[in-house]
Amino acid sequence: MNLRACRVTISDMDGVQHTAKVTASSLYEAVALGLAAIREQEWANEIPGGLNTVEVAVNPIPVTHTVRIQDFKKWLKRSGGSPHEVTQRDHLRRILGLDETGQPPAAGKVNGLPPRSSGGR
Repeated sequence: MNLRACRVTISDMDGVQHTAKVTASSLYEAVALGLAAIREQEWANEIPGGLNTVEVAVNPIPVTHTVRIQDFKKWLKRSGGSPHEVTQRDHLRRILGLDETGQPPAAGKVNGLPPRSSGGR
């Protein structure tokens, strides 16, 4: 099974809710790890059993990516690739106001077009 980031919440005998963040491969593993973590804390009073419920919220594991600006610019200037990659590059160039080669538009042009004349028509 895949590991998942989980937030496990349970109320103690005083009705105070306690939450622990755990990484587990199943629902019951998340419950066990969460209960163990909460019981280790001095702030949590006795956890009742019986009909008391444990809430487990499953979250995607956070992933961080780091990209050098020069690599990003090089990727934007590339041509070809899969249809998805070509479409994605074109979309990002439009967001950044770049032409199809990944360069800023020529001076005096907006989106590759000459500026509108302000002559009175």
